[in-house]
Amino acid sequence: MKSKATSFDIAYRAGVSQSTVSRALRNSPLVNEETRLKVQAIARELNYKVDKNASNLRTQQSATIALLLFEDPTSDDSMINPFFLSMLGSITRACSDKGYDLLVSFQQMNNDWHADFEDTNKADGIILLGYGDFVDYEQKLQQLIEQNTRFVRWGAEAKGLPIVSVGCDNFHGGYQLTEHVLKNGRKQFAFLGGASSHSPEFLDRYLGHCKALTDNNLKVDQAYQFDAISTEESGYDAARKLLDSDLPFDAIFGASDLIAIGAMRALQEQKVNIPDDVAVVGFDDIPIASFTFPPLTTARQNTKLAGELLVEKLLKLINEEAVDTTLMPTSLIVRKSCGS
Repeated sequence: MKSKATSFDIAYRAGVSQSTVSRALRNSPLVNEETRLKVQAIARELNYKVDKNASNLRTQQSATIALLLFEDPTSDDSMINPFFLSMLGSITRACSDKGYDLLVSFQQMNNDWHADFEDTNKADGIILLGYGDFVDYEQKLQQLIEQNTRFVRWGAEAKGLPIVSVGCDNFHGGYQLTEHVLKNGRKQFAFLGGASSHSPEFLDRYLGHCKALTDNNLKVDQAYQFDAISTEESGYDAARKLLDSDLPFDAIFGASDLIAIGAMRALQEQKVNIPDDVAVVGFDDIPIASFTFPPLTTARQNTKLAGELLVEKLLKLINEEAVDTTLMPTSLIVRKSCGS
């Protein structure tokens, strides 16, 4: 007796994943029309019938959203980047407004954190905050896609992957900060932060910074870029390397507020006056940025709106509605660390 065709048979014939077959047979807008029609034609050819009972089980909803936070190195025991704390509050309120519970846990990069929350009925979808090294993290995202998990993430657009992201316009923010400082007469700018595919947000900020330099007839010198992750300690270490390099500089761009704050400590230890000798700017506008000495000029990301958009877009995915990646504008917040 000939065995009944399965969705895996269709996936093999169509050259797509089983999750794509499942979406195509549900007419999900996440599958392009050409693939959807191809899958449905193969299903008819194989006389494939959807198991309604299994389908109903898969589509049961828990009215819960899972929020997975990446563990960041911090100066306290929280292991949460302070930038995400205000966003966490916004996500919590947005979930409550929509009648959803929020399940919060850490992403364990050495464990199976990408296990399918939907299949276990723990949550209807996932919000991802933070990622560490994006080159390694990208493999985890690919696994989520393959297992048909509905998720959104905070961060730069994941080019080449069908992922919905909410992030800020890091390029414009980097350009805006640099241009503001240059207009105050600074000409030798150091950038503290990663500038590679391992940290896409920092890379975009660096590229915006470089564009502002060239637009102001200044040369981009890679010797003035020092790697740093988003911690005060890393910013401190990067600034010490800059000081030890004997490179002349009159401004520092910290790729995050934490990096900039660490750099300010290194400068002050060496009796370098901020902003008279060196202007310093950061990125994020975390709460402590307004309480540093002097208060830190930075690019503000709207964490309240970000949290609301993350929840809104995830609920659309859960309801199989079309949804796109969103980049929010940044706001220049001028304080005394760059003079004016």
